Amino acid sequence: LTYLDAFAGLSGRVREMQDAHAVLLEASQALQTLVSEARGRAEREDLLRFQVSEIVALEGVLADESTLLKERGRLQHAETLGAAAGEAESRLYSDDDAICGELARLGSTVERAARIDPELDRLASQLREASIQLEDAARELGQYASHLAFDPMRLSEIEEQLAQVAKLKRKYGADADEVLAHRDRATKELELLDRCEERIDRGQRAYDDALEQASAMAIALRHERKQASKALSAAISEELASLGMGEARVTVDLAPLEGGPGELHVQGARLSPTGIDRAEFLIAPNRGEQEKPLRRIASGGELSRAMLAIKRVLAGLGPAGLYVFDEVDAGVGGAVAEVIGRKIHEVARHSQVLCITHLPQISAYADAHYRVRKLVVGERTRSNIERLTEPERLEEIARMLGGVRITKQARAAAQALIRSATT
Repeated sequence: LTYLDAFAGLSGRVREMQDAHAVLLEASQALQTLVSEARGRAEREDLLRFQVSEIVALEGVLADESTLLKERGRLQHAETLGAAAGEAESRLYSDDDAICGELARLGSTVERAARIDPELDRLASQLREASIQLEDAARELGQYASHLAFDPMRLSEIEEQLAQVAKLKRKYGADADEVLAHRDRATKELELLDRCEERIDRGQRAYDDALEQASAMAIALRHERKQASKALSAAISEELASLGMGEARVTVDLAPLEGGPGELHVQGARLSPTGIDRAEFLIAPNRGEQEKPLRRIASGGELSRAMLAIKRVLAGLGPAGLYVFDEVDAGVGGAVAEVIGRKIHEVARHSQVLCITHLPQISAYADAHYRVRKLVVGERTRSNIERLTEPERLEEIARMLGGVRITKQARAAAQALIRSATT
């Protein structure tokens, strides 16, 4: 099919077909997803609504979690905190020998001294400010201690709220942001589920449009392929005649692509990324014989020459970058061998070609010549391949022409053969 499309210049149309098929598959999968979602819609909606309501009910607690954690810590350690704050307030202010009173006396002493030496004004000011700050701290500590009391009911309430937040995090995310993000996703999905029927209708229309477009492309491709298959069959058959295969006839058989149940079909054929067709080369090696698949009945030489004929017709448009021709010279010689060599050389202008041959008429056209030999090394037989230099190549072609003993005439004939192939 790839050879036929290349011959017909349909590569661009095939890419469009592949794109249309991809759009169709995407539309089909989207529709199936929508239908599946619709089946479990009610159950899914109930679940999502519960999740959203559960998170919404605790949004305030989520936002205040850090504050609640601090309050829980104060309530859990109320006795220790109250004792620490009360003791600090007493030592700073309430006791007879409180630090603030002592600091005030010291400040007064330094202020009197500053009247004598103004250099002490700055230090007196610092002591006065320190005394004010300590008195403020003592007052706040007293207020903190007076308001701090162990409240088991409040502690239990906070514990319950924090436990609910922890449960939310286990279900919906590692932190408050992830929990709220889950709420947003669930809310959007609920909105989509509310529009489920509308989305199914749109999905069905998109699928129908994609199927119609892909089907039209596939049918148009089939029509063009049918026209091109006749021309390609005639061109290959003509090439085969020049390659020594007499009245061999090759036909490009275009048939519907087979498929199984559940697959998309158009006009009884499976719809694929390349359309609804499959193509096969059939060959009738001789007049009066029934055409049969080339891959089944052709000999090695016939298969190689058929491949050569196909490549000649396509002139560089084929899908492969490397072609191997083996036994392409089977049953031919003389002028036909020279024709085969020349045509292989023309193919090599477009693709890499490796040809295994025993004919000098074909070897003469090579750009590089390798010789394969079997060597006996000890008790083992090994194969050896080596690239020949130009002098070695001349000797090898002369050997192929003249046999084991290479004569001057064989060398001259080999030289003429190489000269003829390269001009």
